Amino acid sequence: MANFDDMKLAVESLTGGKNTVLLDDAGLPSVVVAFPKHTNKELFGGSDQTHSGHIVNGVEKSVMYVDKFQDIVYGGRGYSLPMRDPATYVNFDQAVQYARAKGKGWGLIPFALWAEIALFCRANGTMPHGNNNYGSDASYPLENGVGTYYDSSAKKERRTATGSGPETWNHDGTGAGIADLNGNIWEWNAGLRLVDGEIQIIPYCNSMLQETSLGTASTSWKAIASDGSLVEPGTSGTLKYSNSANQLATTVTPTDSGRWESFSAMTLASGLTAPEIAKELILYPAEAGGDYGGDYHGWNTSGERVAYCGGNWSDGGRAGVFNVSLSGPRSNSGAALGFRSAFCEL
Repeated sequence: MANFDDMKLAVESLTGGKNTVLLDDAGLPSVVVAFPKHTNKELFGGSDQTHSGHIVNGVEKSVMYVDKFQDIVYGGRGYSLPMRDPATYVNFDQAVQYARAKGKGWGLIPFALWAEIALFCRANGTMPHGNNNYGSDASYPLENGVGTYYDSSAKKERRTATGSGPETWNHDGTGAGIADLNGNIWEWNAGLRLVDGEIQIIPYCNSMLQETSLGTASTSWKAIASDGSLVEPGTSGTLKYSNSANQLATTVTPTDSGRWESFSAMTLASGLTAPEIAKELILYPAEAGGDYGGDYHGWNTSGERVAYCGGNWSDGGRAGVFNVSLSGPRSNSGAALGFRSAFCEL
Protein backbone atom coordinates (compact mmCIF):
# COMPACT_ATOMS: atom_id res chain seq x y z
CA MET A 1 0.00 0.00 0.00
CA ALA A 2 1.38 3.41 -0.98
CA ASN A 3 2.36 5.64 1.97
CA PHE A 4 1.67 2.84 4.47
CA ASP A 5 4.76 3.63 6.53
CA ASP A 6 3.67 7.27 6.82
CA MET A 7 0.16 6.27 7.88
CA LYS A 8 1.45 3.78 10.44
CA LEU A 9 3.94 6.28 11.87
CA ALA A 10 1.28 8.98 12.15
CA VAL A 11 -1.18 6.73 13.98
CA GLU A 12 1.48 5.43 16.38
CA SER A 13 2.83 8.93 17.04
CA LEU A 14 -0.60 10.38 17.76
CA THR A 15 -1.46 7.61 20.23
CA GLY A 16 1.89 7.00 21.89
CA GLY A 17 2.08 3.57 20.27
CA LYS A 18 -1.26 2.43 21.68
CA ASN A 19 -2.72 2.27 18.17
CA THR A 20 -1.14 1.00 15.00
CA VAL A 21 -2.05 0.08 11.45
CA LEU A 22 -1.99 -3.53 10.25
CA LEU A 23 -2.20 -4.72 6.67
CA ASP A 24 -4.17 -7.83 5.73
CA ASP A 25 -2.93 -10.30 3.14
CA ALA A 26 -4.40 -8.10 0.40
CA GLY A 27 -2.22 -5.20 1.56
CA LEU A 28 -5.13 -3.11 2.87
CA PRO A 29 -5.04 -1.31 6.25
CA SER A 30 -6.99 -1.46 9.50
CA VAL A 31 -6.46 0.81 12.47
CA VAL A 32 -6.15 -1.35 15.60
CA VAL A 33 -5.68 -0.88 19.33
CA ALA A 34 -2.93 -2.90 21.01
CA PHE A 35 -4.71 -4.31 24.07
CA PRO A 36 -2.30 -5.84 26.63
CA LYS A 37 -3.04 -8.91 28.73
CA HIS A 38 -4.42 -8.78 32.27
CA THR A 39 -4.96 -11.21 35.10
CA ASN A 40 -8.31 -11.98 36.63
CA LYS A 41 -6.99 -10.54 39.88
CA GLU A 42 -6.34 -7.20 38.20
CA LEU A 43 -9.73 -7.18 36.50
CA PHE A 44 -12.13 -8.31 39.21
CA GLY A 45 -10.23 -9.66 42.20
CA GLY A 46 -10.06 -13.21 40.86
CA SER A 47 -7.04 -15.48 40.66
CA ASP A 48 -3.60 -14.64 39.28
CA GLN A 49 -4.30 -16.50 36.04
CA THR A 50 -4.17 -14.62 32.73
CA HIS A 51 -7.61 -13.74 31.44
CA SER A 52 -8.70 -16.11 28.68
CA GLY A 53 -9.06 -13.17 26.30
CA HIS A 54 -5.28 -13.40 25.83
CA ILE A 55 -4.91 -17.16 25.39
CA VAL A 56 -5.01 -18.81 21.97
CA ASN A 57 -4.46 -22.53 21.51
CA GLY A 58 -2.86 -22.80 24.95
CA VAL A 59 -0.42 -19.93 24.31
CA GLU A 60 -0.57 -16.66 26.25
CA LYS A 61 -0.41 -13.54 24.09
CA SER A 62 1.12 -10.38 25.53
CA VAL A 63 -1.10 -8.30 23.29
CA MET A 64 -4.24 -8.75 21.20
CA TYR A 65 -5.03 -6.26 18.46
CA VAL A 66 -8.62 -5.06 18.42
CA ASP A 67 -10.12 -3.11 15.53
CA LYS A 68 -10.43 0.43 16.84
CA PHE A 69 -13.63 0.95 14.87
CA GLN A 70 -16.69 -1.10 14.02
CA ASP A 71 -15.90 -2.69 10.66
CA ILE A 72 -16.89 -1.69 7.18
CA VAL A 73 -16.85 -4.32 4.41
CA TYR A 74 -14.76 -3.92 1.27
CA GLY A 75 -14.02 -6.72 -1.17
CA GLY A 76 -15.57 -9.30 1.14
CA ARG A 77 -13.33 -8.33 4.08
CA GLY A 78 -13.81 -6.30 7.24
CA TYR A 79 -11.77 -3.14 7.78
CA SER A 80 -11.38 -0.72 10.69
CA LEU A 81 -11.35 2.87 9.46
CA PRO A 82 -12.52 6.14 11.01
CA MET A 83 -15.53 8.25 10.01
CA ARG A 84 -17.34 5.51 8.09
CA ASP A 85 -20.85 4.14 8.27
CA PRO A 86 -20.31 0.69 9.86
CA ALA A 87 -21.34 -2.41 7.95
CA THR A 88 -24.79 -3.74 8.85
CA TYR A 89 -27.18 -6.42 7.59
CA VAL A 90 -24.46 -8.93 8.44
CA ASN A 91 -25.37 -12.32 9.91
CA PHE A 92 -23.05 -14.28 12.19
CA ASP A 93 -21.53 -16.59 9.57
CA GLN A 94 -20.92 -13.62 7.26
CA ALA A 95 -19.19 -11.71 10.08
CA VAL A 96 -16.89 -14.68 10.70
CA GLN A 97 -16.15 -14.94 6.98
CA TYR A 98 -15.43 -11.21 6.51
CA ALA A 99 -13.02 -11.18 9.46
CA ARG A 100 -11.19 -14.40 8.60
CA ALA A 101 -10.89 -13.48 4.92
CA LYS A 102 -8.14 -11.02 5.85
CA GLY A 103 -5.68 -13.85 6.44
CA LYS A 104 -3.90 -15.76 9.20
CA GLY A 105 -4.35 -14.26 12.65
CA TRP A 106 -7.52 -12.34 11.80
CA GLY A 107 -10.92 -13.27 13.18
CA LEU A 108 -14.20 -12.00 14.53
CA ILE A 109 -13.61 -10.55 17.99
CA PRO A 110 -13.80 -13.44 20.48
CA PHE A 111 -16.29 -13.06 23.29
CA ALA A 112 -13.53 -13.80 25.82
CA LEU A 113 -11.64 -10.75 24.56
CA TRP A 114 -14.78 -8.59 24.62
CA ALA A 115 -15.33 -9.70 28.24
CA GLU A 116 -11.76 -8.78 29.16
CA ILE A 117 -12.20 -5.31 27.66
CA ALA A 118 -15.47 -4.84 29.56
CA LEU A 119 -13.86 -5.84 32.85
CA PHE A 120 -10.93 -3.52 32.13
CA CYS A 121 -13.30 -0.59 31.63
CA ARG A 122 -15.06 -1.26 34.93
CA ALA A 123 -11.84 -1.82 36.88
CA ASN A 124 -10.34 1.42 35.56
CA GLY A 125 -13.43 3.60 35.86
CA THR A 126 -13.69 4.18 32.11
CA MET A 127 -17.07 2.63 31.26
CA PRO A 128 -17.57 4.08 27.78
CA HIS A 129 -20.47 6.31 26.80
CA GLY A 130 -21.83 6.04 23.27
CA ASN A 131 -24.59 6.41 20.71
CA ASN A 132 -27.42 4.75 22.61
CA ASN A 133 -30.02 7.47 22.13
CA TYR A 134 -30.38 8.35 18.46
CA GLY A 135 -26.97 9.90 17.86
CA SER A 136 -26.15 10.84 21.44
CA ASP A 137 -25.72 9.26 24.87
CA ALA A 138 -28.89 8.94 26.94
CA SER A 139 -27.10 10.01 30.12
CA TYR A 140 -24.89 12.62 28.46
CA PRO A 141 -27.09 14.27 25.81
CA LEU A 142 -24.47 16.87 24.84
CA GLU A 143 -22.21 14.06 23.60
CA ASN A 144 -22.90 13.38 19.93
CA GLY A 145 -21.46 11.54 16.96
CA VAL A 146 -21.67 12.40 13.28
CA GLY A 147 -24.83 10.91 11.80
CA THR A 148 -24.63 8.41 8.94
CA TYR A 149 -28.17 6.98 8.95
CA TYR A 150 -31.09 9.33 9.43
CA ASP A 151 -34.55 8.04 10.27
CA SER A 152 -36.74 10.39 8.24
CA SER A 153 -39.98 9.17 9.76
CA ALA A 154 -38.77 9.60 13.35
CA LYS A 155 -36.65 12.63 12.39
CA LYS A 156 -33.74 11.28 14.39
CA GLU A 157 -30.23 10.01 13.73
CA ARG A 158 -29.63 6.32 14.13
CA ARG A 159 -26.09 5.19 13.29
CA THR A 160 -23.11 7.49 13.69
CA ALA A 161 -19.78 7.44 11.88
CA THR A 162 -17.11 5.18 13.37
CA GLY A 163 -15.04 6.98 15.99
CA SER A 164 -16.89 10.28 15.51
CA GLY A 165 -17.94 10.61 19.14
CA PRO A 166 -15.91 12.22 21.94
CA GLU A 167 -13.10 10.45 23.82
CA THR A 168 -15.58 9.32 26.47
CA TRP A 169 -16.99 6.97 23.81
CA ASN A 170 -13.68 5.03 23.84
CA HIS A 171 -12.90 2.13 26.17
CA ASP A 172 -10.15 3.95 28.09
CA GLY A 173 -11.54 7.47 27.92
CA THR A 174 -8.75 8.68 25.63
CA GLY A 175 -8.35 9.23 21.92
CA ALA A 176 -6.28 6.03 21.77
CA GLY A 177 -9.13 3.81 22.93
CA ILE A 178 -11.42 1.32 21.23
CA ALA A 179 -14.41 3.23 19.89
CA ASP A 180 -18.16 2.66 19.95
CA LEU A 181 -18.45 -0.33 22.28
CA ASN A 182 -21.57 1.24 23.80
CA GLY A 183 -24.44 1.43 21.34
CA ASN A 184 -24.42 2.52 17.69
CA ILE A 185 -24.82 -1.06 16.42
CA TRP A 186 -24.76 -4.49 18.02
CA GLU A 187 -21.58 -6.45 17.33
CA TRP A 188 -21.40 -10.19 16.67
CA ASN A 189 -18.93 -12.00 18.95
CA ALA A 190 -17.29 -15.37 18.31
CA GLY A 191 -17.27 -18.15 20.87
CA LEU A 192 -20.43 -17.78 22.97
CA ARG A 193 -23.88 -19.23 22.38
CA LEU A 194 -26.88 -20.77 24.12
CA VAL A 195 -28.35 -24.07 23.01
CA ASP A 196 -31.71 -24.70 24.67
CA GLY A 197 -30.52 -22.51 27.52
CA GLU A 198 -27.15 -24.23 28.01
CA ILE A 199 -24.18 -21.84 27.93
CA GLN A 200 -21.57 -23.03 25.42
CA ILE A 201 -18.20 -21.49 24.54
CA ILE A 202 -15.27 -21.93 22.20
CA PRO A 203 -12.61 -21.99 24.95
CA TYR A 204 -10.29 -19.01 25.38
CA CYS A 205 -9.75 -17.19 22.05
CA ASN A 206 -9.44 -20.38 20.00
CA SER A 207 -12.01 -18.97 17.60
CA MET A 208 -9.10 -16.94 16.18
CA LEU A 209 -7.72 -20.15 14.66
CA GLN A 210 -9.14 -20.38 11.18
CA GLU A 211 -9.32 -24.16 11.43
CA THR A 212 -11.69 -23.86 14.41
CA SER A 213 -15.22 -24.34 13.15
CA LEU A 214 -17.83 -22.04 14.65
CA GLY A 215 -20.65 -23.93 12.94
CA THR A 216 -23.76 -25.20 14.60
CA ALA A 217 -22.49 -28.79 14.75
CA SER A 218 -18.85 -27.96 15.57
CA THR A 219 -17.21 -30.19 18.19
CA SER A 220 -15.21 -27.18 19.44
CA TRP A 221 -18.16 -25.92 21.48
CA LYS A 222 -17.89 -26.79 25.18
CA ALA A 223 -20.31 -26.47 28.08
CA ILE A 224 -19.34 -25.30 31.57
CA ALA A 225 -19.82 -27.53 34.61
CA SER A 226 -20.87 -25.97 37.90
CA ASP A 227 -17.26 -26.20 39.15
CA GLY A 228 -16.03 -24.25 36.11
CA SER A 229 -14.52 -27.17 34.20
CA LEU A 230 -15.26 -27.56 30.50
CA VAL A 231 -17.35 -30.57 29.48
CA GLU A 232 -19.23 -31.83 26.47
CA PRO A 233 -22.50 -30.08 25.66
CA GLY A 234 -25.51 -31.85 27.10
CA THR A 235 -23.67 -33.04 30.20
CA SER A 236 -25.90 -32.99 33.26
CA GLY A 237 -25.52 -30.03 35.63
CA THR A 238 -23.90 -27.52 33.27
CA LEU A 239 -24.40 -23.76 33.58
CA LYS A 240 -27.56 -22.43 31.99
CA TYR A 241 -29.72 -19.33 31.97
CA SER A 242 -33.10 -19.78 33.56
CA ASN A 243 -36.23 -19.36 31.47
CA SER A 244 -38.24 -18.23 34.52
CA ALA A 245 -35.91 -15.84 36.40
CA ASN A 246 -32.90 -13.54 36.07
CA GLN A 247 -30.74 -16.39 37.19
CA LEU A 248 -27.70 -18.55 36.46
CA ALA A 249 -28.80 -22.13 36.99
CA THR A 250 -28.00 -25.76 36.17
CA THR A 251 -31.47 -26.76 34.95
CA VAL A 252 -33.79 -25.16 32.43
CA THR A 253 -37.01 -25.90 30.59
CA PRO A 254 -36.45 -24.44 27.11
CA THR A 255 -39.10 -21.96 26.00
CA ASP A 256 -39.32 -19.61 23.03
CA SER A 257 -39.78 -16.45 25.05
CA GLY A 258 -37.03 -13.96 25.66
CA ARG A 259 -35.84 -12.26 28.82
CA TRP A 260 -34.08 -8.89 29.20
CA GLU A 261 -32.65 -8.47 32.66
CA SER A 262 -30.30 -6.20 34.61
CA PHE A 263 -26.87 -7.81 34.65
CA SER A 264 -26.02 -6.53 38.13
CA ALA A 265 -29.25 -7.98 39.54
CA MET A 266 -28.61 -11.54 38.32
CA THR A 267 -28.89 -14.22 41.01
CA LEU A 268 -27.81 -17.84 41.46
CA ALA A 269 -30.01 -20.90 41.64
CA SER A 270 -30.20 -22.48 45.07
CA GLY A 271 -26.98 -24.30 46.00
CA LEU A 272 -24.98 -22.93 43.05
CA THR A 273 -21.75 -20.98 43.48
CA ALA A 274 -20.58 -19.02 40.45
CA PRO A 275 -17.21 -20.40 39.26
CA GLU A 276 -14.48 -17.95 38.33
CA ILE A 277 -14.92 -18.61 34.61
CA ALA A 278 -18.51 -17.31 34.83
CA LYS A 279 -17.22 -14.02 36.23
CA GLU A 280 -14.26 -13.93 33.84
CA LEU A 281 -16.60 -14.26 30.85
CA ILE A 282 -19.19 -11.81 32.26
CA LEU A 283 -21.77 -14.58 32.34
CA TYR A 284 -22.41 -13.63 35.97
CA PRO A 285 -21.42 -10.41 37.80
CA ALA A 286 -18.16 -10.61 39.72
CA GLU A 287 -19.71 -8.25 42.25
CA ALA A 288 -23.36 -9.11 42.81
CA GLY A 289 -25.38 -5.91 42.84
CA GLY A 290 -22.37 -3.87 41.70
CA ASP A 291 -22.37 -1.04 39.20
CA TYR A 292 -22.24 -2.38 35.65
CA GLY A 293 -23.44 0.78 33.95
CA GLY A 294 -27.06 -0.32 34.08
CA ASP A 295 -26.30 -2.80 31.28
CA TYR A 296 -28.61 -5.72 30.50
CA HIS A 297 -28.24 -9.33 29.45
CA GLY A 298 -30.86 -10.93 27.23
CA TRP A 299 -31.50 -14.55 26.32
CA ASN A 300 -33.87 -17.02 24.75
CA THR A 301 -33.72 -20.67 25.85
CA SER A 302 -35.10 -22.20 22.65
CA GLY A 303 -32.62 -23.56 20.10
CA GLU A 304 -29.26 -21.99 19.23
CA ARG A 305 -28.75 -18.33 20.13
CA VAL A 306 -25.42 -16.66 19.24
CA ALA A 307 -23.94 -13.69 21.11
CA TYR A 308 -23.89 -10.10 19.99
CA CYS A 309 -22.86 -7.29 22.31
CA GLY A 310 -22.92 -3.57 23.07
CA GLY A 311 -26.45 -2.51 22.17
CA ASN A 312 -27.63 -0.10 19.49
CA TRP A 313 -28.68 3.51 18.99
CA SER A 314 -32.03 3.10 20.77
CA ASP A 315 -31.11 0.98 23.82
CA GLY A 316 -30.46 3.83 26.22
CA GLY A 317 -28.99 3.00 29.61
CA ARG A 318 -29.06 -0.75 29.14
CA ALA A 319 -26.50 -0.50 26.29
CA GLY A 320 -22.80 -0.77 27.04
CA VAL A 321 -19.82 -3.09 27.29
CA PHE A 322 -21.67 -5.46 29.63
CA ASN A 323 -24.76 -5.60 27.40
CA VAL A 324 -24.89 -9.12 25.92
CA SER A 325 -27.68 -10.57 23.81
CA LEU A 326 -28.16 -14.31 23.54
CA SER A 327 -31.61 -13.90 22.06
CA GLY A 328 -31.12 -14.23 18.31
CA PRO A 329 -30.17 -17.01 15.89
CA ARG A 330 -26.99 -16.86 13.80
CA SER A 331 -29.15 -15.88 10.82
CA ASN A 332 -30.11 -12.53 12.39
CA SER A 333 -29.44 -9.52 10.21
CA GLY A 334 -30.52 -5.90 10.24
CA ALA A 335 -29.71 -2.20 10.24
CA ALA A 336 -28.48 -2.38 13.85
CA LEU A 337 -26.21 -5.44 13.63
CA GLY A 338 -22.59 -5.51 12.49
CA PHE A 339 -19.17 -6.66 13.71
CA ARG A 340 -15.57 -5.90 14.67
CA SER A 341 -12.44 -7.90 13.84
CA ALA A 342 -9.37 -8.69 15.93
CA PHE A 343 -5.84 -9.90 15.19
CA CYS A 344 -3.20 -11.91 17.04
CA GLU A 345 0.22 -13.19 16.10
CA LEU A 346 -0.01 -16.94 15.43
